[in-house]
Amino acid sequence: MKLIIDTGIIVSAAIKKSSVNRQLLLMPLFDFYLPEYALDEINKHIGKISVLSGLTKDELAVLFSVLAERVSLVPASVIKPHMNKALGLIGHRDKKDAPFVALALAVGNDGIWTNDKDFAVVSEVRIWTTKDILNYLSA
Repeated sequence: MKLIIDTGIIVSAAIKKSSVNRQLLLMPLFDFYLPEYALDEINKHIGKISVLSGLTKDELAVLFSVLAERVSLVPASVIKPHMNKALGLIGHRDKKDAPFVALALAVGNDGIWTNDKDFAVVSEVRIWTTKDILNYLSA
């Protein structure tokens, strides 16, 4: 299964040591895609993530490098042609979510994995929550 992942999934995987999200991110059944810009978002909040996780910035760097091996970063040049449509679909809720929708429109995938309720307004792309993925795996 090919899934676009929201930044919140990665942050959640870092913050909670026994995170289901972390376990799912490491499963070889999935191919994950992330807009390249999301790394900037994560780096902007690395101090807060460090405090919440109890991990040092160096420990987080190691964790993120392991997770990064499971994620394909997609450059802005691939996403950009789809940004206007994505902004029309979700920009009224949160403009920061538009690159994830644009990525879903740009590459073949099975949907976006997020626990962010703002994505519920996007009907053109399948939205998966962590619970949805767990249900899929148990079916």
